Amino acid sequence: MLKAAFVTPGAYPVPSSMGGSVERVVEKVVPILSHAVDTRIYGRVAKRLPAIDRLSGVVRIERLPAADKRRYIRLVRDRLVKFNPDVIQIENRPQWVPYLKKTFPNARVWLNLHSTTFVNPPYMNVSSRARYLGAADTIQVNSEFLKSYIGNIVPGSAGKIKVNPLGVDVARFTGKSSPEGMRISAEWRRKKGWGRRPIVLYVGRLVPQKGIHYLLDAVPALVAQVPDVLVVIVGSARYGSHRPTPYSRRLRRQAARWSKHVHFQPYVPHDQIPHWFVMADVAVVPSVGQEAFGLVNLEAMAAELPVVATKAGGMKEIVVDRMTGYLVANEKTKLAAELAAHVGFLLGNEALRKDMGRNGRERVLAEFQWKHTAERWLKFQNERK
Repeated sequence: MLKAAFVTPGAYPVPSSMGGSVERVVEKVVPILSHAVDTRIYGRVAKRLPAIDRLSGVVRIERLPAADKRRYIRLVRDRLVKFNPDVIQIENRPQWVPYLKKTFPNARVWLNLHSTTFVNPPYMNVSSRARYLGAADTIQVNSEFLKSYIGNIVPGSAGKIKVNPLGVDVARFTGKSSPEGMRISAEWRRKKGWGRRPIVLYVGRLVPQKGIHYLLDAVPALVAQVPDVLVVIVGSARYGSHRPTPYSRRLRRQAARWSKHVHFQPYVPHDQIPHWFVMADVAVVPSVGQEAFGLVNLEAMAAELPVVATKAGGMKEIVVDRMTGYLVANEKTKLAAELAAHVGFLLGNEALRKDMGRNGRERVLAEFQWKHTAERWLKFQNERK
């Protein structure tokens, strides 16, 4: 049986209700592989979690001190020597690839890139990119956008890139039209005192590249079209933290005039996120940064929400314009007006919202479940045999 080690960045434990997205992908995909692969996960220690554990009862997790990242990767290396895996997959930390490849020259060392962050300054420069990425036997990315991006900045590594999109646990994200979805929606709306108000939902971190300020710029036009609209912004600046930042304070100042129409909900545990989706009528993802994938789009679609998103990065590979929602150009001078026009139109057309919502969930069921991500990973491994 193939032996595979998954090395997480050590930023968050696995599993974790506090984030982050990289660890969540590992948590969801690796247990599905366990029927065909002898898998182990290496991650950081955490309170109330044992040093040696089993994820989903099947995958061995070894948790190590990770405050000092240099020490962390040395400790991981020592554990890998004992395991002697055939494949070592490093999650989103290119700088660790040459180190582990040197120690394990006979293993296949994979780099699983989740974003553009760690291939850019201050984490690496042009010369170090080629060295770090060149040491990987395979580079796995989650979108065609990220494949093209990496291929352009490190042409010598273009031939080793494989695309494996992410997924959703559809059992957790109940469709709005299902009896359970309708029950949850009614219950949570009643708890919040929101009744039947049209709800526009943003879920994600409160950072400038996510474009929340453009959504708030759209509020006056939305209110003019839909007088009782409520824009709900779920999230904080950092995973698992409610601490404000200059940007989050700016957003609250921006929304102050429209306090009856804007609700800020600080970071909530990931297991509660599905309840917020089924409450809403439209999801908005107004990113202006280079989104490698945009998992929140899939989560909204799984809940049968139409999505209005920008064409940033890989998001246009998920949202199908005019079928599962609308894609708008992330041109900053026009973005607020485009968001208001498309969201307002959807709020005024219930039948269209339902059709797009159903289309979105069907797309997720057919192409974007975690089992699909795991199946593609196994296919890639079999191609190497």
